[in-house]
Amino acid sequence: MGFRSKFENAEKALTFNDVLLLPGWTTLEPNEADVMTNITKNVKINIPLIASPMDTVTEAEMAIALAREGALGVLHRNCSTKEEVEMARRVKRAEAVIIRDVVTVSPDSTVEDLLKQMEEHNIKGFPVVDDESKLQGIVTWRDVRLAEHDLKIRDVMTEEVITGTEDTDLEQAMKILHDHRIEKLPIVDKDGRVQGLITMKDITLKGKFQEAVRDEEGRLLCAAATSPFDLPRAKALDKYVDVMVLDVSHFHNKNCFEATKEIIKNVEADVIVGNIGTYQAAEDIITQLDGVAGLRVGIGSGSICSTSVVTRAGAPTMYATSQVADAVKTYGADIPVIADGGMRNPGDVAVAMAVGASAAMMGNVFAGCSESPGRLVAMEGRYYKEYYGMGSAKAREKRFVMDRYSKPSKSINEGVEGWVPYRGPVKEILGEFTGGLKAAMGYVGASTIPEVWEKAKLALVTERGASEAAPHDIFRPGPSRTI
Repeated sequence: MGFRSKFENAEKALTFNDVLLLPGWTTLEPNEADVMTNITKNVKINIPLIASPMDTVTEAEMAIALAREGALGVLHRNCSTKEEVEMARRVKRAEAVIIRDVVTVSPDSTVEDLLKQMEEHNIKGFPVVDDESKLQGIVTWRDVRLAEHDLKIRDVMTEEVITGTEDTDLEQAMKILHDHRIEKLPIVDKDGRVQGLITMKDITLKGKFQEAVRDEEGRLLCAAATSPFDLPRAKALDKYVDVMVLDVSHFHNKNCFEATKEIIKNVEADVIVGNIGTYQAAEDIITQLDGVAGLRVGIGSGSICSTSVVTRAGAPTMYATSQVADAVKTYGADIPVIADGGMRNPGDVAVAMAVGASAAMMGNVFAGCSESPGRLVAMEGRYYKEYYGMGSAKAREKRFVMDRYSKPSKSINEGVEGWVPYRGPVKEILGEFTGGLKAAMGYVGASTIPEVWEKAKLALVTERGASEAAPHDIFRPGPSRTI
């Protein structure tokens, strides 16, 4: 094969701006479209949008907010194992019907110790237990806010505690909490050992968020990222997460495959692997890795990613999604494909689904939300939030994601740093994207995401055509100023 054939046989790596969805025959209105989807073989979400595992995008607050609305956030791994586990723990505790991982305190602890625990765990009330986990009392913020810091907990706690048992159902718990005007109901066994905790706050929240995605115990779904080469972190997270995302920039790698086998063997969470960008990568995963539950697809398309510039290697998300989805279909693998990167609006998400995606993962869109951990700043009369790539110098300073990129590139930054416009609460963004996606499904005539795969047709557009498809030939002033 000559070198010229590399040009003649070159793949057409199209991106979202290169195509349009063609309208089709339809019998449904957009509000009738159902956007529920599988993100792994076993896990469904109600809105097919996932926040990227980036430290300016997804920490506990974002993950909680998304799960409550029916979407999902993947906790980033650019932190210590202890910090990531604590984030996952916060997600699971956010509104569990029965909190199983109860944080308790000893009667011999001091008020000062308790105040530190309150701040660390963001909890205002604790069961007090002895060395055998037997309930001795309960202590809340009201008991200690004016107390001397050197007092023992036994001196300030409430000793007479109303309790429930494992047989106490939700309605009974609500009645007990109401009748006794209390906020927390410890669940104890026949020997008085604490087995769980029901709180009025969690019961109230469960009724408020009807579209929330939850596990079998009624807790919010939780997803977290880890390295394929960090088995101890994976095991630590497995206690709390439903979905584990093995997070590397180029997963189609022998070392990644071998390390992933060990992770899958040792965790119960559904494992999503990525990123990948070709048919061959998907084929190798399907045929060589048993137990993979999802595929994360796209290399170099993120707005903050410079991999394709620095290395000239990449697989644009739309192209990569079609390649991987074809491999999944060929092998009848039934593994969901998550399109990751480059999507800026609901139409891009619809196009990703037209070529086989089950869900879309985004960083830029969610980075601008109030729930993201990035800094909020004002510049020239507008608000912005900090946003940087996980291959950027800023992210690599923490050194926890150095293995996300291949060893040769550790001396090279594969991401940039910047700011994105502040967008407000994530709920508003989800509403905008869900509405836009349903409208696109209405044009296609597809009532579900699997129907989008079958019915959607694409048309290629030129650069001039893409410009025409966007608003044009108008003056759009910025914020008015008084002169």
